[in-house]
Amino acid sequence: MNLASPVQTAGGGRASAYFKRLMWPLIVLAALLIVNIAVTGFDFIVPSVHDGRLGGAFVNILRRSAPLLLIALGMTLVIATKGIDLSVGAVYAIGAAIACQYILNGDQSALGVVVTAVTLALAIAALIGAWNGAMVAYFGVQPIVATLILMIAGRGIAQLITGGQIPSVADDSPFVSIGRGAIATVPVPIIIGVAVFAALVLLTRTTALGMLLESVGGNPEASRLAGIRAKGITVLAYLIAGICAGLAGIIGAANLGSADANNGGLWIELDAILAVVIGGTTLLGGRFFLVGTTIGVAIIGTLEVTIINVGLSSQWQFTAKAIVVFIVAMLQSPEFRAWILRPFRTGRPGRTPAAHDPEKAPAK
Repeated sequence: MNLASPVQTAGGGRASAYFKRLMWPLIVLAALLIVNIAVTGFDFIVPSVHDGRLGGAFVNILRRSAPLLLIALGMTLVIATKGIDLSVGAVYAIGAAIACQYILNGDQSALGVVVTAVTLALAIAALIGAWNGAMVAYFGVQPIVATLILMIAGRGIAQLITGGQIPSVADDSPFVSIGRGAIATVPVPIIIGVAVFAALVLLTRTTALGMLLESVGGNPEASRLAGIRAKGITVLAYLIAGICAGLAGIIGAANLGSADANNGGLWIELDAILAVVIGGTTLLGGRFFLVGTTIGVAIIGTLEVTIINVGLSSQWQFTAKAIVVFIVAMLQSPEFRAWILRPFRTGRPGRTPAAHDPEKAPAK
């Protein structure tokens, strides 16, 4: 197994499989972009600059999808270990609640208060992620059960933090710039999403971590016999997922200027799982594709806008997502592609079909 990258393999066999895995999500994304361009024109993908910040329809999709991207990237690592994390939406709400409540109780215009609030929120989110990982790795609790506990209790914890209220942060607070600001015209949420993606790619493809994650998820018993500390790897994956969820909550709260413990990040865990699956990572663990997850997030974000642009009601959102997942899953299935192409195949090259081969004709 290659430690560096799926594309750095002898003969290019794994590289070919890697790009085939990403080809179908890219085709679906391209189709969605073409539909939007046909309906709204090329302005859909052409960026523009307004008030010193990059804008445009597709740029706005990327900006709004940044929290989902962060959660989906963390979810990818968890799924690679043959796990699942249903608590990321609740951790999103907890991270947002801690940050906003801390800033509200202090000097909202002080940068030091904002930095402390963000650091505290991320630390608590990391602790929650590590707890999930410990429940799975050391106590043997099934991942779906361990994280379902916090999925249910997490929003209650967020409400306790905020006292059942929706704490709001002043628009002139440095905290708000995390969600609404821009650096060199590029929106801050996009910069954060790209930075986290790049960090995880470097961490998993230039070190042994990626191989260890795939080994633990692909064959836990063989990993144990090989001396791999599977429990520590599992806890680390959930810890990273917790940090990503907490950071997503911070971005979401900064964009709104408030933290809603009831609705913040609601059902975002399902969209994250959809993005991971669309991107080609199997729920059975093992091989994972961070690039594919990123494409999956772009598909979900573009699909939501496409539904509006083509004149459909918002009630179509969940149905459309299910249809897209079904299409991508079928296109990624070799058996389905073989079944579709079977009528166009007359036989293997260089061989005569058995029905026309005198030597293989049934005896009279």
